[in-house]
Amino acid sequence: MSPSDPLDFLDTVDLTEPAARPPKRKPKLLDRISIYLPVLLMGLLALASYWLLRATPTPEAPQAARPVSSEPDYFMRGFSVKAFDADGSLKSEVLGDEARHHPDDDRIEIDNARIRNIGPEGRPTVATAKLVTTNADNSQFILQGDAVVVREAAVGPGGQALPRLEFRGEYLKVFVDPERVISDQPVTLLRGTDRLVADSLDYRGDTGVADFKGRVKVQLIPR
Repeated sequence: MSPSDPLDFLDTVDLTEPAARPPKRKPKLLDRISIYLPVLLMGLLALASYWLLRATPTPEAPQAARPVSSEPDYFMRGFSVKAFDADGSLKSEVLGDEARHHPDDDRIEIDNARIRNIGPEGRPTVATAKLVTTNADNSQFILQGDAVVVREAAVGPGGQALPRLEFRGEYLKVFVDPERVISDQPVTLLRGTDRLVADSLDYRGDTGVADFKGRVKVQLIPR
Protein backbone atom coordinates (compact mmCIF):
# COMPACT_ATOMS: atom_id res chain seq x y z
CA MET A 1 0.00 0.00 0.00
CA SER A 2 1.32 3.33 -0.97
CA PRO A 3 2.24 5.95 1.52
CA SER A 4 -0.66 8.03 0.40
CA ASP A 5 -3.11 5.31 1.21
CA PRO A 6 -5.42 6.53 3.99
CA LEU A 7 -5.57 3.11 5.62
CA ASP A 8 -1.87 2.97 6.22
CA PHE A 9 -2.38 4.13 9.91
CA LEU A 10 -3.88 0.74 10.69
CA ASP A 11 -0.44 -0.74 10.35
CA THR A 12 0.58 1.13 13.49
CA VAL A 13 -2.43 0.11 15.64
CA ASP A 14 -2.03 -2.88 17.94
CA LEU A 15 -5.11 -4.93 17.24
CA THR A 16 -4.26 -7.70 19.68
CA GLU A 17 -6.77 -8.14 22.64
CA PRO A 18 -5.27 -7.01 25.94
CA ALA A 19 -4.84 -9.61 28.62
CA ALA A 20 -7.43 -9.62 31.46
CA ARG A 21 -6.22 -7.90 34.70
CA PRO A 22 -6.66 -9.68 38.00
CA PRO A 23 -9.21 -7.99 40.40
CA LYS A 24 -7.74 -5.61 42.92
CA ARG A 25 -7.71 -6.90 46.51
CA LYS A 26 -7.98 -4.83 49.73
CA PRO A 27 -4.83 -4.48 51.66
CA LYS A 28 -4.37 -7.14 54.31
CA LEU A 29 -4.30 -4.50 57.10
CA LEU A 30 -7.85 -3.40 56.32
CA ASP A 31 -8.95 -7.04 56.27
CA ARG A 32 -7.57 -7.56 59.75
CA ILE A 33 -9.14 -4.35 61.06
CA SER A 34 -12.56 -5.30 59.70
CA ILE A 35 -12.27 -8.71 61.43
CA TYR A 36 -11.24 -7.36 64.82
CA LEU A 37 -13.36 -4.17 64.74
CA PRO A 38 -16.22 -5.61 66.93
CA VAL A 39 -13.65 -6.82 69.47
CA LEU A 40 -11.99 -3.42 69.53
CA LEU A 41 -15.35 -1.68 70.03
CA MET A 42 -16.25 -3.99 72.92
CA GLY A 43 -12.89 -3.30 74.51
CA LEU A 44 -13.40 0.45 74.19
CA LEU A 45 -16.85 0.17 75.77
CA ALA A 46 -15.45 -1.88 78.63
CA LEU A 47 -12.68 0.68 79.16
CA ALA A 48 -15.20 3.54 79.16
CA SER A 49 -17.41 1.72 81.68
CA TYR A 50 -14.41 1.12 83.94
CA TRP A 51 -13.45 4.79 83.73
CA LEU A 52 -16.98 5.91 84.58
CA LEU A 53 -17.02 3.54 87.54
CA ARG A 54 -13.75 4.94 88.84
CA ALA A 55 -14.90 8.53 88.27
CA THR A 56 -18.24 8.03 90.09
CA PRO A 57 -17.90 9.03 93.76
CA THR A 58 -18.46 6.20 96.20
CA PRO A 59 -21.53 6.58 98.47
CA GLU A 60 -20.76 7.82 101.93
CA ALA A 61 -20.88 5.30 104.70
CA PRO A 62 -23.95 5.68 106.92
CA GLN A 63 -23.13 7.84 109.90
CA ALA A 64 -24.07 6.92 113.40
CA ALA A 65 -27.11 8.78 114.69
CA ARG A 66 -26.05 11.87 116.56
CA PRO A 67 -27.40 12.35 120.07
CA VAL A 68 -30.21 14.87 120.21
CA SER A 69 -28.99 18.17 121.58
CA SER A 70 -30.32 19.54 124.83
CA GLU A 71 -29.94 23.09 123.55
CA PRO A 72 -33.23 24.86 122.64
CA ASP A 73 -34.16 24.52 118.98
CA TYR A 74 -36.80 27.27 118.87
CA PHE A 75 -38.03 30.21 120.93
CA MET A 76 -41.28 32.13 121.39
CA ARG A 77 -41.34 35.57 122.96
CA GLY A 78 -44.29 37.55 124.28
CA PHE A 79 -46.67 34.76 123.28
CA SER A 80 -50.18 33.56 124.08
CA VAL A 81 -51.39 30.07 123.13
CA LYS A 82 -55.02 29.01 123.50
CA ALA A 83 -56.66 25.60 123.13
CA PHE A 84 -60.37 24.98 122.53
CA ASP A 85 -62.54 21.89 122.87
CA ALA A 86 -64.84 20.43 120.21
CA ASP A 87 -67.68 22.91 120.83
CA GLY A 88 -65.37 25.93 120.67
CA SER A 89 -65.15 26.61 124.40
CA LEU A 90 -61.80 27.72 125.83
CA LYS A 91 -60.00 24.78 127.38
CA SER A 92 -56.61 26.25 128.31
CA GLU A 93 -54.44 29.32 127.80
CA VAL A 94 -50.69 29.77 128.26
CA LEU A 95 -48.94 33.14 128.36
CA GLY A 96 -45.31 33.98 128.99
CA ASP A 97 -42.39 36.28 128.31
CA GLU A 98 -40.34 33.58 126.56
CA ALA A 99 -40.72 29.86 125.81
CA ARG A 100 -37.86 27.50 124.90
CA HIS A 101 -38.23 24.02 123.43
CA HIS A 102 -35.61 21.37 124.26
CA PRO A 103 -35.56 18.56 121.66
CA ASP A 104 -33.77 15.97 123.83
CA ASP A 105 -36.77 15.35 126.09
CA ASP A 106 -39.38 17.53 124.30
CA ARG A 107 -39.88 19.77 127.32
CA ILE A 108 -40.79 23.46 127.17
CA GLU A 109 -39.57 26.11 129.60
CA ILE A 110 -41.60 29.31 130.03
CA ASP A 111 -40.38 32.46 131.77
CA ASN A 112 -42.91 34.43 133.87
CA ALA A 113 -45.68 32.06 132.86
CA ARG A 114 -49.39 32.20 133.47
CA ILE A 115 -51.40 29.05 132.74
CA ARG A 116 -55.19 28.93 132.88
CA ASN A 117 -57.00 25.62 132.60
CA ILE A 118 -60.78 25.07 132.53
CA GLY A 119 -61.86 21.79 134.11
CA PRO A 120 -64.65 19.54 132.80
CA GLU A 121 -67.14 21.14 135.21
CA GLY A 122 -66.08 24.63 134.08
CA ARG A 123 -63.99 25.32 137.20
CA PRO A 124 -60.89 27.40 136.27
CA THR A 125 -57.43 26.73 137.68
CA VAL A 126 -54.70 29.36 137.27
CA ALA A 127 -50.97 28.72 137.79
CA THR A 128 -48.21 31.33 137.77
CA ALA A 129 -44.45 31.17 138.39
CA LYS A 130 -41.17 32.74 137.36
CA LEU A 131 -40.32 29.51 135.51
CA VAL A 132 -42.70 26.80 134.34
CA THR A 133 -41.49 23.57 132.74
CA THR A 134 -43.96 21.30 130.96
CA ASN A 135 -43.56 17.88 129.39
CA ALA A 136 -44.38 16.90 125.80
CA ASP A 137 -48.13 16.27 126.26
CA ASN A 138 -48.69 19.08 128.80
CA SER A 139 -49.84 16.60 131.43
CA GLN A 140 -47.30 17.80 134.03
CA PHE A 141 -46.13 21.28 135.02
CA ILE A 142 -43.24 22.18 137.30
CA LEU A 143 -43.52 25.67 138.80
CA GLN A 144 -40.42 27.31 140.28
CA GLY A 145 -40.02 30.73 141.88
CA ASP A 146 -43.05 32.42 143.48
CA ALA A 147 -45.21 29.49 142.37
CA VAL A 148 -48.95 29.92 142.87
CA VAL A 149 -51.80 27.60 141.90
CA VAL A 150 -55.37 28.83 142.41
CA ARG A 151 -58.52 26.79 141.89
CA GLU A 152 -61.57 28.99 142.14
CA ALA A 153 -64.61 28.16 144.24
CA ALA A 154 -67.39 26.28 142.54
CA VAL A 155 -70.43 24.06 143.11
CA GLY A 156 -69.85 20.33 142.88
CA PRO A 157 -71.96 17.86 140.85
CA GLY A 158 -74.00 17.06 143.97
CA GLY A 159 -74.69 20.71 144.73
CA GLN A 160 -72.05 20.94 147.47
CA ALA A 161 -69.91 24.06 147.75
CA LEU A 162 -66.28 23.62 146.68
CA PRO A 163 -64.10 26.20 148.47
CA ARG A 164 -61.39 28.21 146.80
CA LEU A 165 -57.95 26.56 146.99
CA GLU A 166 -54.62 28.34 146.72
CA PHE A 167 -51.17 26.69 146.84
CA ARG A 168 -48.03 28.77 147.34
CA GLY A 169 -44.35 27.83 147.39
CA GLU A 170 -41.02 28.05 145.63
CA TYR A 171 -41.59 24.65 144.00
CA LEU A 172 -44.86 23.03 142.96
CA LYS A 173 -45.43 20.10 140.62
CA VAL A 174 -48.90 19.95 139.08
CA PHE A 175 -50.50 16.94 137.36
CA VAL A 176 -53.48 17.64 135.13
CA ASP A 177 -55.40 14.34 134.99
CA PRO A 178 -56.06 13.31 137.63
CA GLU A 179 -55.52 16.68 139.31
CA ARG A 180 -52.68 16.55 141.80
CA VAL A 181 -50.29 19.07 143.41
CA ILE A 182 -47.12 17.91 145.15
CA SER A 183 -44.06 19.60 146.64
CA ASP A 184 -41.06 18.45 148.64
CA GLN A 185 -40.36 22.03 149.75
CA PRO A 186 -42.22 24.30 152.19
CA VAL A 187 -45.69 25.12 150.90
CA THR A 188 -48.73 27.06 152.01
CA LEU A 189 -52.30 25.95 151.36
CA LEU A 190 -55.19 28.41 151.65
CA ARG A 191 -58.56 26.65 151.73
CA GLY A 192 -61.33 29.18 151.93
CA THR A 193 -60.40 31.15 155.04
CA ASP A 194 -58.21 28.39 156.51
CA ARG A 195 -54.42 28.45 156.25
CA LEU A 196 -52.04 25.50 156.42
CA VAL A 197 -48.21 25.54 156.22
CA ALA A 198 -46.05 22.42 155.92
CA ASP A 199 -42.62 21.20 154.80
CA SER A 200 -44.14 19.10 152.00
CA LEU A 201 -47.50 18.54 150.34
CA ASP A 202 -49.37 15.91 148.34
CA TYR A 203 -52.86 17.05 147.33
CA ARG A 204 -55.20 14.91 145.23
CA GLY A 205 -58.01 16.77 143.54
CA ASP A 206 -60.10 13.68 142.73
CA THR A 207 -60.47 12.85 146.44
CA GLY A 208 -59.95 16.33 147.91
CA VAL A 209 -57.40 14.93 150.36
CA ALA A 210 -54.17 16.78 151.24
CA ASP A 211 -51.24 14.97 152.86
CA PHE A 212 -48.86 17.26 154.79
CA LYS A 213 -45.47 16.20 156.18
CA GLY A 214 -42.81 17.80 158.35
CA ARG A 215 -43.63 20.80 160.52
CA VAL A 216 -47.27 21.62 159.96
CA LYS A 217 -49.00 24.81 161.12
CA VAL A 218 -52.73 25.18 160.77
CA GLN A 219 -54.82 28.33 161.19
CA LEU A 220 -58.58 27.70 161.14
CA ILE A 221 -61.04 30.58 160.98
CA PRO A 222 -64.40 29.84 162.65
CA ARG A 223 -67.31 30.03 160.24
